[in-house]
Amino acid sequence: MSTARYWRETPQRYRMEAGRCTRCGRIWFPPREICPNCRNVHFEKVTLAGEGAVETFTVIHVPPAGFEDQSPYAVAIVKLDDGVRITCQLVDCDTAGIQPGMRVRTEFRKVQEDGHAGMIMYGYKAVPA
Repeated sequence: MSTARYWRETPQRYRMEAGRCTRCGRIWFPPREICPNCRNVHFEKVTLAGEGAVETFTVIHVPPAGFEDQSPYAVAIVKLDDGVRITCQLVDCDTAGIQPGMRVRTEFRKVQEDGHAGMIMYGYKAVPA
């Protein structure tokens, strides 16, 4: 990920900021410029609760470059209590014990390190609640 893109996305990565459409009330994460539901362009910022349940998951045994030291690791689609679905890494648990419906909460963690730029990138990961 480029440094410029990383900094543009800082509010949603660091504070789980989403956008609530002022017309239809749908919450979008990450925030959108135009509501895909009603085509409105006006949003209010909302901070997601950060708790929810695993809907589905997969365990990565052959990781991409930069994630070799984390293998095997789980990536899950989590439906937050706000109704928003996020895709994130599931950590601090045995991959064999992960089940759909498992309650989780998001935490702010190190996601990756860019060796070329020397930048450490942070974001959210899910942990058992």
